[in-house]
Amino acid sequence: MAAARSINAALYQPPFIGSRPLSPSPARIRSTIASVVLQPEDLRELRTFHRALADVNRLRIVRRLAEGEASVTDLIGNVGLSQPLVSHHLKRLRIAGLIQTRRVGRETLCTLRPEAFGEVAARERAILGIADSGGAA
Repeated sequence: MAAARSINAALYQPPFIGSRPLSPSPARIRSTIASVVLQPEDLRELRTFHRALADVNRLRIVRRLAEGEASVTDLIGNVGLSQPLVSHHLKRLRIAGLIQTRRVGRETLCTLRPEAFGEVAARERAILGIADSGGAA
């Protein structure tokens, strides 16, 4: 009977006897609070644009599309990633407004929107309150 009690007691003890309870780090707490706080929509748009360009593979796709229109198959060969991964990156670029896609039969053709860079730069200056320096880049 005593053996049964000791087994049951062992089964119902916390796994780390004597250790302090696990708690989130201060950085995790700040991150959670920051994600819950409402963020202005205009700043979210800027974040979407910059996050789209923060990935090396997406930059490689943009560089290839700067040369001209390309199919997803062309991009797969050029970038060297799998089709699902290239499609994921294209989706992020499309959401950011950097590319346009169109279907031609079974192919998806992608085109870079070079004007998007200027549009975002102007919008960013306006949102952040940065004065235009009159043509200096």
